[in-house]
Amino acid sequence: MLQSVGNIVKISDLRKKILWTLLIIFVYRIGTHIPLPGVDARALGEFFNQLRGTVFGLYDIFVGGALSRAAVFGVGIMPYISASIVIQLLTTAWPYLERLQKEGEHGRRKINQYTRYLTIVIAAIQAFGVSIFLQRLTSPSGAPVVPHPGLGFIFLTVVALSAGSIFLMWLGEQITDFGIGNGISIIIFAGTLDSVPNEFMNTIRLLKSGGISPITLLFVAVVMLLVTAAVVAVTEAQRRIPIQYAKRVVGRRVYGGQSSYLPLTVNTAGVIPIIFAQALLMFPNTITTFVTAPWAQSFTQWFKPGNLVYDLLYAALIIFFAYYYTAVVMNPKDLADNLQRYSGFIPGVRPGPKTAEYIDTIMTRILLPGAVFFALIAILPWYLIKWTNIPFYFGGTRLLIIVGVALEIMQKIEAQLIMRQYEGLLKKGRLRGWRF
Repeated sequence: MLQSVGNIVKISDLRKKILWTLLIIFVYRIGTHIPLPGVDARALGEFFNQLRGTVFGLYDIFVGGALSRAAVFGVGIMPYISASIVIQLLTTAWPYLERLQKEGEHGRRKINQYTRYLTIVIAAIQAFGVSIFLQRLTSPSGAPVVPHPGLGFIFLTVVALSAGSIFLMWLGEQITDFGIGNGISIIIFAGTLDSVPNEFMNTIRLLKSGGISPITLLFVAVVMLLVTAAVVAVTEAQRRIPIQYAKRVVGRRVYGGQSSYLPLTVNTAGVIPIIFAQALLMFPNTITTFVTAPWAQSFTQWFKPGNLVYDLLYAALIIFFAYYYTAVVMNPKDLADNLQRYSGFIPGVRPGPKTAEYIDTIMTRILLPGAVFFALIAILPWYLIKWTNIPFYFGGTRLLIIVGVALEIMQKIEAQLIMRQYEGLLKKGRLRGWRF
């Protein structure tokens, strides 16, 4: 392992890619600390301490704390991710986009262009909403978050936040083109690690003051290790369907006749189902934050993480979105058509509709245990905090992002090492990852 890490430094091209990626991350971290004009950051910080468990607290994780600091990257890269998801969903319902998707490189460029245009629109809308939201806020001590509200503040905020989101999209593309790994995934990965140093220091302080016993901390560390290993195993899990290619004679050459397999992953949708489920369930809790009526307080208790009703709905939504998003991005009919086009078939299964039906049955079966597992991982953090009084959030969206992106980066590095006839990072097994 150490020798493999040393080989990374020896490869000039790989070394440049890693340094370039680190430089982009450094620029991103600087942007999350550049404040918006006209915002009282201290008053905003006091207010955000009350928003844990709401959609704003969730969003702040993905933007690296930039929203709670009212930074120019406060909208983050999420508009681009939202635009990408919308375009992916539209390709199944809009024949024009479906045709573009099948046109190869030209179609891919046009779809990327439409995604960028939609990103600008979504970023502007979200920036406008953030500017209105900030103007209405006051800290618990009564200080206004925006001392001088008005059209000037709204205009500057919309321009700054929209420009910041577009700049982040460009930074992600720079990592994808010249760095290592998928740029958008790495930016989110860097953002989710923003609060880790403070959480680590808070844990040490609680341990010294007696707030957490050493036995409890050891138990939590063991649970974290086992859960992380389980997430890696499930993320890497595949159901391999054997594929046989028929022999074809073209001139004097014989093509085909080889055996391969079709890998179907347990976690095809990645972290998307948890994001959708969290946003949907936390939206009512966020709305009731601005309502002082007694019924709103009761409603908030029902939709609070750790409540049985909330947890059951949360798990059900994660399972539903896992099936829904997988059905959108992975069409069994297209897989069956591609196999038939290249003279491939599944032994014992007729080509065409029967193959599509067989693949759909396998996907339906393997998705259920994976979706249930990730639903449990998503619910785990609240019970860990409740039972052990740990001052950090472990599991859920953050853990899946960290594991998925780390596996993808290791996969890219290993591919570069093997391509240049070096030994990979791991002597046994192969790495697989996913991207947003």
